[in-house]
Amino acid sequence: MQHLTHWAIAAFALELAPAIAFGLATERMTRMIDRWPLAVRVSVPAVLVAPYLLVSLSERIFRWDWFAVYAFLPVAMAWLLSHAVTADPNQRGNWRDAFILLVLGLAVDLRWFDSAWPSGLHALNELFLVDSGLYAFLAIRKTTGTGFDFHLRAGDWKTGFRELLFFAPFVLILGLVLGFIHPHANRPGIASAFLRWVLIFFFTAVPEELFFRAWVQNLLERRVGRGFALVIASILFGLSHFNKRSTHFNWPYVLLATLAGVFYGRAWREQRRVPASAITHASVDWLWSLWF
Repeated sequence: MQHLTHWAIAAFALELAPAIAFGLATERMTRMIDRWPLAVRVSVPAVLVAPYLLVSLSERIFRWDWFAVYAFLPVAMAWLLSHAVTADPNQRGNWRDAFILLVLGLAVDLRWFDSAWPSGLHALNELFLVDSGLYAFLAIRKTTGTGFDFHLRAGDWKTGFRELLFFAPFVLILGLVLGFIHPHANRPGIASAFLRWVLIFFFTAVPEELFFRAWVQNLLERRVGRGFALVIASILFGLSHFNKRSTHFNWPYVLLATLAGVFYGRAWREQRRVPASAITHASVDWLWSLWF
């Protein structure tokens, strides 16, 4: 926590602002940005470098190469998807979409950019990637059917908890058989438990569901259909956990995460809503943290 300075808090606020804006008013944001000249639309996401500047200068770890990465990457993504709009107007998935998703996925899983940040502030890097992706895929590409929306509905809770109930027997039986989950008693206070769920929902579940469901599964459906898209997205989600909680290929985690991805994907595709799958996802992670 030594690096959680007022500059770091300001950086978090700057990075949360675009995600909240898109989550609460996607259409309004898209219409506003669409009125800008193309050169402005493509170049303006360079401002997403600001949080890196705040933290790196205040911590005296600024490097020009990292500055270039954080200024250039969101612009490159916007530029590529501005061409994808013309090349693939029906949004069936273009090589540019796949390339950007591959870069974003590997950057998180392989921790390509973590060394740019002080210890404990790596979440700022992931928020930067979320903001860059939101701008590129929603404002520039105008990807339809993502369901990225912070206006939670009753149906989101119903679907999210239904898929949680469907998934629970599978994960309990398989997890115990594999020796992957270990029941324990962790009894935080009600306020602490609630806060933990909220933090998991916004900072783990929503970003991962945005990537794997709103972008990956959404675009795959247009190429290979609902069933194959669900399977492929779930396998990719499982593989993204290959190095979690282990220094080697953690195959039990990959297997269980793949199975979880099926139920998260089912929750998302019912009404094409990120909040629904994020509720399932957050609840699974929350219960695991409390009792397993």
